[in-house]
Amino acid sequence: MTNLDLFAQDTFRLTGSLTWTFGLRAAVNSNPINPHGMIARLDTSFDAAAHDVNQPLNAVLESGLERFFPSTPLVSWQPRTAIAWQFSPKTVLRSGFGIFTDILPGGIADLVGSNPPYVNVFRGGLLGQAGGLAIAPGVPNSAIDATAIANQAFRTGFSQGQLSCPSPKANPQACLSPVALVAMPGGTLRVPYSMQWSLGVERQFGSTGSVRAQYVGTRGVQLPYQVQANGYQTVCPGCFAPFPYNRPTDPRFAGVTQFTTGANSNYNGLQLTGQKRMGHGLQFDANYTWSHCLDTVSNGGFLPFSSGALISPLPGELRRQYGNCDYDIRHNFNTSFVYQLPMRLGHGRFLAAFVNGWQVSGTVFWHSGVPFSVLSAPYSANGNGIIQGGGPQFASVRPGVPLYSHTPIPGVTQPGTRQWLNPNAFVSAVDPSTGECNGGDNPMDCQFGNLGRNTLRGPGFTWSDLYVSKKLSLTERVALRIDGQFFNWLNHPNFALPTAVAGIPGRSSTQTGFGALVATTSPPTGLLGVGLGGDNSPRMIALQLRLQF
Repeated sequence: MTNLDLFAQDTFRLTGSLTWTFGLRAAVNSNPINPHGMIARLDTSFDAAAHDVNQPLNAVLESGLERFFPSTPLVSWQPRTAIAWQFSPKTVLRSGFGIFTDILPGGIADLVGSNPPYVNVFRGGLLGQAGGLAIAPGVPNSAIDATAIANQAFRTGFSQGQLSCPSPKANPQACLSPVALVAMPGGTLRVPYSMQWSLGVERQFGSTGSVRAQYVGTRGVQLPYQVQANGYQTVCPGCFAPFPYNRPTDPRFAGVTQFTTGANSNYNGLQLTGQKRMGHGLQFDANYTWSHCLDTVSNGGFLPFSSGALISPLPGELRRQYGNCDYDIRHNFNTSFVYQLPMRLGHGRFLAAFVNGWQVSGTVFWHSGVPFSVLSAPYSANGNGIIQGGGPQFASVRPGVPLYSHTPIPGVTQPGTRQWLNPNAFVSAVDPSTGECNGGDNPMDCQFGNLGRNTLRGPGFTWSDLYVSKKLSLTERVALRIDGQFFNWLNHPNFALPTAVAGIPGRSSTQTGFGALVATTSPPTGLLGVGLGGDNSPRMIALQLRLQF
């Protein structure tokens, strides 16, 4: 794959106080290539393909291809422009607009490269379709040998045009078992892009201070997402729409992951910034953002932002996904500061050496809670349910009932947890105690709930670190440095999202643990590092003495 970007920019001074900048970027992102010609895919999207079970797989799947996508655009044009107007000696107005394209995640190529007949997945063992029990190769009834034979039989049958086993015309001794597939969009790939704009004013105060207020907007278009397009349900006719009953859309395939670019997003934010460079012993940087983000799928549907993120919509119901982004944090404040304590003792050499020259610094992070969704329990009675499908199985909300409850609820709140949601405000479509639909297995009761995506909010986040340091000169070349680090020095607990699989109101046995905060979340800083989860969140103190020479 070739990625080439060309960029040109020029700045024009229209007046003594007004400048205009214009730029243009041209991005060339070629179609990824497999040099061995081992790409197989449909020639169109899965929904647009002919779902004829009597058509051999080698007729519907194009194999021996080098290019991952049917077609990609030659060039993506990305213009951008900005103005800056200094309408007073210490005040500047800035505004800009730009279009920015994005390349697709590299993991998509890995997914397409796993399509049959080049990569086939067969399971041996007691429950596997290939059979065999022994775990070693070359022994009687070997599961490893059985899977190898199944793979070779599939490759041979595929090349010979054998029919899939669901076809009534298939030879039971030579037919091909349903296989998983990753489908690409048909036609020329629509490249994801975003439009970004801003308007801000900045004012300088004195020689060290400034404040800035800025409005920022972003609209994402043709964003990538994936959907499980060949799912079905075995509960009852008309249940759990949009999944068909008892038969997938195309029985020749098992699970089908349809990748496409059609999601969108909108972001609007007000950003306030105050800065003071070091002067009179004080330096700080403070930022506050009020924002609102809406989208249909966050993070391209590949990487969940939080434990409650939904990365795949129900088939054909992308619009229902439109709601708060997974990372829609309405209020976000952070600050950092450095303060040199103004203590100056002029008498007592040893006392002055210890008291003078201390420095205190720190950081503060605070933001409101992230959104999440409340879901129904999955259907599991009598071995039935949703097969090969994906997407959110929303619960329903009861009108007029408070959504949040922070007091312990007997039979629901477990020891060592904190209640966050009101369990009686939400109704699962499926009774968790039986695995059957709440009200009976019929098309009226076996439907996904009326809740939308990311309609609830988790707890906020507060974190503060404090650092105290001093350098004590012992001789001209030797100094003793004293450091104290206090992570989460207020020892404020920050909880992760609550458990969010609903039960049946009034039946606490089906609601056990629902809506409770059971774990702490990973902090942005820590004595042990970052990304270590909630185990790194309690107050931690480190004292250091370092001899420098």
